[in-house]
Amino acid sequence: MDAYIYSADMYCSSCGEKIREDIDAERKEKGLPPIDRDDDTQTDSDDYPKGPYSDGGGESDSPQHCGSCDEFLENDLTSEGMNSLHEMIIDALHTGNVQGCIKQWVNCYDVSLLDLINYVEGK
Repeated sequence: MDAYIYSADMYCSSCGEKIREDIDAERKEKGLPPIDRDDDTQTDSDDYPKGPYSDGGGESDSPQHCGSCDEFLENDLTSEGMNSLHEMIIDALHTGNVQGCIKQWVNCYDVSLLDLINYVEGK
């Protein structure tokens, strides 16, 4: 899934494009020139959504979700991210609080019971 980076957050394609359209319309209303979406040097990600970036914005230490609609971005995880994911899954199972995002993560990252057992034994 493609993702955008804007104001220190990640956004799915739909929300990232919507933010861009809103900013473009506001600039037009103020009589400012349009932003060249292909020129990354023209703006900073604090001012205008950068992207789209493939693979949910790339590798991270945690599963990423859209800052607007909370859609799971299906980003790759670092080894530290996989360890963190295993901890979150184990905690969710222990507390019985297995919410929708945990199920999405297990499916996306193909986490098996054997993976969790190996993780716990390797601690």
